[in-house]
Amino acid sequence: MSTQGSAAQDVGTVVIGAGQAGLVMGYHLQRAGEDFVILEAAPRVGDSWRRRYDSLKLFSLPRYASLPGWRIPLRGFPTRDEMADYLEAYARRFELPVRSGEPVRRVAHDGGRFRVETDTATYLADRVVVSSGAHMRPVVPAFAAQLDPGVRQIHSLDYREPGQLAPGGVLVVGAGNSGTDVALEAAAAGHPTWIAGRHPGQVPFDIDAAPSRAVVPVVMFVFRHVLTRRTPMGRRFMAKADGHGVMLVRNKLADLDEAGVVQIGRIELVVAGRAVSSDDVVPDVSTVVWCTGSRPDHRFLGLPAAFDEDGRPLHDRGVSPVPGLYFLGLDLQYAVASSMIQGVDRDARHLLRRMRASGPARREVPESVPVRAGR
Repeated sequence: MSTQGSAAQDVGTVVIGAGQAGLVMGYHLQRAGEDFVILEAAPRVGDSWRRRYDSLKLFSLPRYASLPGWRIPLRGFPTRDEMADYLEAYARRFELPVRSGEPVRRVAHDGGRFRVETDTATYLADRVVVSSGAHMRPVVPAFAAQLDPGVRQIHSLDYREPGQLAPGGVLVVGAGNSGTDVALEAAAAGHPTWIAGRHPGQVPFDIDAAPSRAVVPVVMFVFRHVLTRRTPMGRRFMAKADGHGVMLVRNKLADLDEAGVVQIGRIELVVAGRAVSSDDVVPDVSTVVWCTGSRPDHRFLGLPAAFDEDGRPLHDRGVSPVPGLYFLGLDLQYAVASSMIQGVDRDARHLLRRMRASGPARREVPESVPVRAGR
């Protein structure tokens, strides 16, 4: 539906995306008495989690996976659906102004402000916070098109469960957390399975074992406070991790060996329709699952000055060189934890401070906006 000719709605800040980052930003904007709206493309809050693979379980216990103001009412590691339902309940609990089913089609300048267009409405805003997710567009190597047409290809963003795999062998390309999850599921379902790619390292303990929970606070502290852009160690780690993901957390190499998953080198080319690894292995497979990464989808931003020559957002800890534009939830935005649940709260508070320092939005609501206390 076109929005041309409809009256634009005036608002101080538009937050794009109602995932964990957008909800945290909304929580802090509400506490600060700001006038704002959160636009969510999906029909329901939490759908970004519901679209992930069925067996997904978080690496973080409720203490670290909770958003500010309200702890997840669970004891163990939340599952995919539990996290989705928590986000939906969080938005209701704090009465955040989420407008679901409103995908943003374009953001452009309009008389010194931002014009934000969806399928059904237009907003004029002083500020825009882009929190639409760091993993929206699949990344697949160009040579994927050379695979035999009979080989089924699935990207990890589209993978849900082993029933999607064709009978026969399975090649998982990418040895990170999602890749090892898929490989272990494929092997458990009876498929001969290969996993290709550089091993990213692994957390040296079992996070599901009770004794390991004493170590988790140390790991979380390192992710949030040590591996940041302010520390030499953090900058070195990020330079190595950029485009490769972080180390394995729940899965271990020993788990792959025990399951019979064959580990091979990187897939670098396709010969006669078959993938060939850097160590000259040519697995006989009927399915390839590309766990080769993903990137944000910012095609709606009609603001060329917001991006570098490679199309990546330019920002200083989430603050764009375009006045009034902000990003939240990007990979490695400030710390390794920035795209994780435990990292977005600090980044959102930083953005709010930078917003307030640059002057108030034109529209504000009274300071007495109620925010329900968390338990």
